[in-house]
Formats: sequence, C-alpha cells, structure tokens
Amino acid sequence: MKVLMLNGSPHKKGCTYTALCEVEKTLNEAGIETEIVWIKTKPLMSCTACSKCSEIGECTFGKDGVNEFVKKAYDADGFIFGSPVHYAAATGAITSFLGRAFYSNSEPFTFKPAAMVCSARRGGTTATFDQLNKFMGISQMPIITSYYWNMVHGNTPEEVLQDEEGIGTMRQLGRNMAFFLKCIEAGHEKGLQLESEPKPRTNFIR
Repeated sequence: MKVLMLNGSPHKKGCTYTALCEVEKTLNEAGIETEIVWIKTKPLMSCTACSKCSEIGECTFGKDGVNEFVKKAYDADGFIFGSPVHYAAATGAITSFLGRAFYSNSEPFTFKPAAMVCSARRGGTTATFDQLNKFMGISQMPIITSYYWNMVHGNTPEEVLQDEEGIGTMRQLGRNMAFFLKCIEAGHEKGLQLESEPKPRTNFIR
C-alpha cells in the first residue's frame, strides 16, 4: 500500500514538509509506503476550463508536474495534501495544481481516502482546511481526520516541532490513515466493492 503526499509549499523543506514528515513516519512504521511530491516554485497555470483534457485525457498544460502527479495517483491507495496558510487560504499554487489534477482526471482519486494538512504561524488554518477538503468531498474520497483538525503551528520547522498537539495530531492522522487503508484491503479480500451510480448534471435555470 502507498500514500502519495503533496507538499504545496514554496519551501521544499519548510513547515508544511515538517508536518508531512510526521505523518510519513507513522505510515512507514505501519508498513505503508509513502512518497512526498513537491510542487516547486515555478508559476502554475490555473484551470482555464478549455475542456481539452476531455479530448486528450490529461491537462493540456503539461509541463509543471500536474500530469505526472495524476499518473502517480493511479498507483496510490491514499493521499495527503499539505499547504501553508496564505492570507487565511491555501496557496494559489496548490489550488491551481489540485484544480487541474482533479478536473482533468478524477479517476485515480475516486474512492481513495485522503487528508488535508495545513501549516500556519498563527491563524487561518480552519479556513484553509475547509477550502481544500472540498476537493475530496466532491470526488467520493473518504476524508481522514485526527483527534484535532489536521494543522500545525510555527514560523519555522523547529517551531513546528515544538507544537506538541499539532505534531501529535499528525501522528494520529498517520495511524488513522493506515488503519483505514488496511480496512479497505481487508474488505477487498472479502470481495466487497463500492458501487457508484451515474451522476445527473442539473442546473437551477428553468
């Protein structure tokens, strides 16, 4: 089993990475393979709703790592998405990245458990947490929680490690994800499969 993790921070090994690493350690201890993908610092194009992806099967803006991440997603059993807080919201980079990834091809994400982790010096974490959970909530992905909202506080990685409750929250998140993945695996061994009915598209204009 494997959990694919996305570091949505412009800092490769900053506070968000520190939080993800705590989750990663716990997952590895439970026998779950992990990989952390960094979105880097180059500008990311937002989705332009060109719908070209419906023709070619991937996002037409294909040189910034989005399509590569989606390909990796096929082999993943679960996901952790991490973002720092910028003005009480997720970074523009990670929202652009996830928007294009999910819109161009949601298949490798559907029915797989996921969690969102956010990092802040002080405030804005719950707004960011709510914002990014919506990607999972519309994609039939079970959302994994911890004993507190999935967040850490600190201005540096060293300060994050001093956030005892936040770091504990990350460890418990790892345990919960590992447990859920093993439950899914056990269900598959018994032949259990999740069914999904076709989704009608409606609007409110009559």
